[in-house]
Amino acid sequence: MLTILDRQMVFNFVKAYLFCLVSLMGLFIVVDLFMNLEDFTAQRKDFESVLRFIGTYYGYKSFQIFDRLCESVVLLAGMFTIAWMQRSNELLPLLSAGVSTRRAVQPVLLCAFAMMGLVVVNQEFALPNIDIFMVENRANPEGAKDSEVRGTWDLNGTHISGKNAVKKESMIREFVAIIPAHVGQGQMRTLQAREARYIPHQDGDLRSGGWLLKNTNPPELPNWREDEDDVLMPLGDGAYFLKTKAVDLDTVVRVKNWTLYLPTWQILQELDRPNNTQRLLGDLAVVFHTRLTRPLVGIILVLLGLSVILRDQNRNIFISAGLCLMLCVVFFASIFACKSLAQDEVKWISPALAAWLPVLVFGPVSFVMYAEVHT
Repeated sequence: MLTILDRQMVFNFVKAYLFCLVSLMGLFIVVDLFMNLEDFTAQRKDFESVLRFIGTYYGYKSFQIFDRLCESVVLLAGMFTIAWMQRSNELLPLLSAGVSTRRAVQPVLLCAFAMMGLVVVNQEFALPNIDIFMVENRANPEGAKDSEVRGTWDLNGTHISGKNAVKKESMIREFVAIIPAHVGQGQMRTLQAREARYIPHQDGDLRSGGWLLKNTNPPELPNWREDEDDVLMPLGDGAYFLKTKAVDLDTVVRVKNWTLYLPTWQILQELDRPNNTQRLLGDLAVVFHTRLTRPLVGIILVLLGLSVILRDQNRNIFISAGLCLMLCVVFFASIFACKSLAQDEVKWISPALAAWLPVLVFGPVSFVMYAEVHT
């Protein structure tokens, strides 16, 4: 049952959390806006359209910014809550009344752990639903200009590539599809189309959930038996419809950090995609295991930070805050170093170990440091 002091601690933590989050996100947005103001104003004549685009862009971008700042914001909120409690001499009366230090800061820890749940919600439900192309291509948000096409494999082994794409028109120019023999009725098929348009899936429509090819070479496939279950449907006059399960327009025009925006179940699906390179498989495996360890990493970081502040309660709070921030830098540097050791160029450790090593190293240290806090 929450006491009055517990509710006060919760209120102070939420207040500090919102203050840190709004401050850091606002600072990031202001700096990013002024550094890229030309991209926002290009091809927009009136002030209203510029403001509308900026609002829409940073409305989507805020989810990405939160994803990058969430652990640091939780740590800062917990640090400021405890530091302000010490500065106001609110902890000493509690200790005098027989309340242990760990019990006094328990509401802060519970709030911090709950806020780490927002990381999972943002990753699994918010980021996959934003306009990824706009966020990563602010100079071409509508997708009216040509974009690079990244060749990829469908789940059945069909390879799809092209020269360039126009996202606004859902079209790829110089489209090439290589269909393996087990899908192409016993023979490998290669189709080259001048253009191909992606048609989203619609229930009951056989010509949806795939690519409509026009001006295709070869215009006809000899000895092709038409079957509704086939991935390829000849339409005559050099036109075909190619069904795909996991390759849509967003897949072939992927942005640089495309794994950031995928939910965990899609990361698993990408790992099962055939003919992935070893480097891509390694990167995807690191991302998958990092998703599993991320809540634990946040909890460990909070325990380490609060332990540093509470370890010596007579220390100046500014010195404690500085030590806490230095610990945060070392902690994230260790995580980055472990990920680098699992990259294909180095490959000193496995992707699973790269994600779990910081937890295995800093986890016991954090619990020991927290257990040694004076009560």
